[in-house]
Amino acid sequence: MDERSLAASLAGLPIPSIHYFESIGSTNDYARTLAERAAPDGTLVIADEQTQGRGRLNRHWETRSGSALAFSLVIRPAPEEMANLGLFSALCGLAVCSTLRSRYGLDAQIKWPNDVLIHRKKTCGILVEAAWLGSQLQGIIAGIGINIAPSSVPSPGDLLFPATCVESELGRPVDRENLLAEILQVLTSQRTSLGSPEFIANWESWLAFKGEWVRVEQPERTLEGKLAGIARDGSLRLQIKDDEIIEIAVGDVRLRKAV
Repeated sequence: MDERSLAASLAGLPIPSIHYFESIGSTNDYARTLAERAAPDGTLVIADEQTQGRGRLNRHWETRSGSALAFSLVIRPAPEEMANLGLFSALCGLAVCSTLRSRYGLDAQIKWPNDVLIHRKKTCGILVEAAWLGSQLQGIIAGIGINIAPSSVPSPGDLLFPATCVESELGRPVDRENLLAEILQVLTSQRTSLGSPEFIANWESWLAFKGEWVRVEQPERTLEGKLAGIARDGSLRLQIKDDEIIEIAVGDVRLRKAV
C-alpha cells in the first residue's frame, strides 16, 4: 500500500486528496487538523500502522502494520445534512456492512451504535467526531478501522467483545485497497439517502440482536429488554415491557446480548 497505488485504486471516487502514512498516531487526529485547515469534503487520511488509534469512549485501538484498514474521512456536511449529523456513524457502518455482505458474501451486521460484526464477532469499529470552532462546524471526522488479517485481532485478554477479521471469516486473502475503494463507493452512494426512511430501514435490516433480549449498560443504570429497532434520530428502541418502548441515545453506552 502506498499513495500512488491508492490513487489508482480510488480513481473516479470523490476523494480530492489522499494523505498516506506508513505509521501514524491517529488518522482521526490528523484528519481533524486537516479539517481545521479547510480541507475539502472527502479528504482521506489512511495509515498502514496506527499506534494511538482510539475507539468510542476513548478506548485504545492499535493497528498493526499490514494487518488492517485504518482510515479517516473529512466530511463537510451539506446544509441538508446538518439535521442528521448524528447519523454519519451509521452511514459508515452501513457502507462497511453492505460491502462485506454484497461483495464478499459475509454475514455482517451492525452492532448499535458503531461496530460491524461478522458472525457476531467484532470486525470493524467506527469513531465519528465533530470538529467545532466555537459554534461553527469545521467538519465531521469519520474514522473506520477494520480487522483484515488474523494478526489484526487483539489477544482474548484485551477484548471487551469477541473479535474476528475479514480474512479468517472469508478463508482467503483480501486486497485492502480494493476493499477500501468498494466501501468508499458504497458510502458515497448511500450518503444521498442520509436520514431517510430507506436509510433507517436499511440500518434496521442489518441490526445485530434485533428481536433478541439485550442488556444496555449506561453509567447511571443498566437496562434489559428486547431490541425493537432504530428511531428516526438513530436512537436505540428497547422494549422493556409488553407495552413500553424506550429510546436510548448514543452516548456512554454498552450493548450486549443478555445472558
